[in-house]
Amino acid sequence: MKLAPRTVFRIVLAAAALGWFGWSYFHPDRARTDATASPASDDAIATSAPQKPRTWRLGSLTLTACELPQPHTGLSSAAWCAPFEVPENRDDPHSRKITLNLAVIRSAAQLPAKDMVVLLAGGPGQAATESWPSVANALDPLLAHRNVLLLDQRGTGHSNPLSCKGPEQAATDEKVGFDPEALRAETARCLQQVTSRADPRYYTTTIAVQDLEDVRRALGSPRFDLVGVSYGTRVAQQYAMHYPDAIRSLVLDGVVPNPLVLGEDFAQNLDAALKLQFARCTAQPACKARFGDPYQTLYQLRDALRANPHKVSFRDPQSYQSVQRVLSEDSLASVVRMFAYTPITAALLPLSIDAAAHGDVGPLLGQAKLLQGDLVDSMDGGMQSSVICSEDADLLRPRPQDEDTILGTRMIAALQAVCTVWPRGTRPADFHQPLRGATPALLLSGQYDPVTPPAYGEAVLKGLTDARHLVLKGQGHNVMGAGCAPRLVKTFIEDLQPKALDASCLDRLQAPPLFIDFNGSTP
Repeated sequence: MKLAPRTVFRIVLAAAALGWFGWSYFHPDRARTDATASPASDDAIATSAPQKPRTWRLGSLTLTACELPQPHTGLSSAAWCAPFEVPENRDDPHSRKITLNLAVIRSAAQLPAKDMVVLLAGGPGQAATESWPSVANALDPLLAHRNVLLLDQRGTGHSNPLSCKGPEQAATDEKVGFDPEALRAETARCLQQVTSRADPRYYTTTIAVQDLEDVRRALGSPRFDLVGVSYGTRVAQQYAMHYPDAIRSLVLDGVVPNPLVLGEDFAQNLDAALKLQFARCTAQPACKARFGDPYQTLYQLRDALRANPHKVSFRDPQSYQSVQRVLSEDSLASVVRMFAYTPITAALLPLSIDAAAHGDVGPLLGQAKLLQGDLVDSMDGGMQSSVICSEDADLLRPRPQDEDTILGTRMIAALQAVCTVWPRGTRPADFHQPLRGATPALLLSGQYDPVTPPAYGEAVLKGLTDARHLVLKGQGHNVMGAGCAPRLVKTFIEDLQPKALDASCLDRLQAPPLFIDFNGSTP
């Protein structure tokens, strides 16, 4: 039995993401506001005293007061927005023009620092303006003295997004398994939609870096403090390689080394992280007595589903309606990987896996539905395909040692199937060369990160002469908001002395206690 094509396509694109990962059964349609950013309301301005100006001149750009919506909250962030036009094909100035979505979170200082913080979002496929709510608490301290630039990378958010719409699959779809033919068919359908407004060959990291440099010059050529998250660390390193004089500092959170081929280590990294996380359980008497070896239980469940994928029912945790899904080896791997990203959800894994192994899938799939929300819908799948197919796919090779892991080798095969259809852009000869230089840099990793492990940070550190790598104990993927990390990032960007940074406050960090039952951990 095989998944319906659209469902398979979205699972593969979500799985390829370095950022948050979800099971796309739950939200098959995109949820995104139509406007790039809401203008600041007249009522809000009318009640302010004194009335604030509605426009702001920054370099050669005129920005307008706007609001960036925070999904599902009814809240928004005040910002200043401007469209920014660039040629789609930079080798042909007469090619189609596309408009990039640009926003600036303005500093509270009357005279902010001349340099500017730039958030580079993850994915590939996430947009900076849509990622801002998830990192705002971590970067808010920087606003005391600096403006923050949010530029939706071409192909994401509201910068000519390479997103595809299609018919929603039935919630009770009983087909399971990756099918290369289905993937190729769905990729071709998506490509047909996208090519009416874009040429996917020109939505790569290299061209996005050139866009960012054009924006910097339009803003008056400030030096940038680049803050890259996950895939955004690849963008940051590529920018630093080509425009080193434009960089004041680098913060890389969830580090992706330049030589890395996206997708090649997914299976091994997840298994390594799961072993570390589950070792916490076997080392704790109460957890071990309750669940035994969760890693072994997970593999036993995987083997059972490989032999017998089947329909399951559980209560939707939001509507409390009964929901039916097919639970398979593939969907189990997807959900477990999603749980592994953050320490609080990883703490639920032994309990949830044990429950599923005994026939109660509600904790595993219900929590997965809450976690996933619209995360996969915030990924622009076409842009992700443009990046991976242009920069990585030809270097991917299935590895025999991955065959018995939870993810297995099918993800690489699926990406290769997508990329037989999706157009490929040009990859510079030096693209996968390690970053080297003296730019002050702060590298951040989570001890249990299942996708960008601390070893990646160590690899990048070797090429930097003025850098520091901090591994946050008990943490997962994307850690700059954990504990005192926001204060450390602020101090680093202000002082530019990574090796002198007092990071002793991180010693207080630890992983959340493991859940023994649904009341929580043992006392």
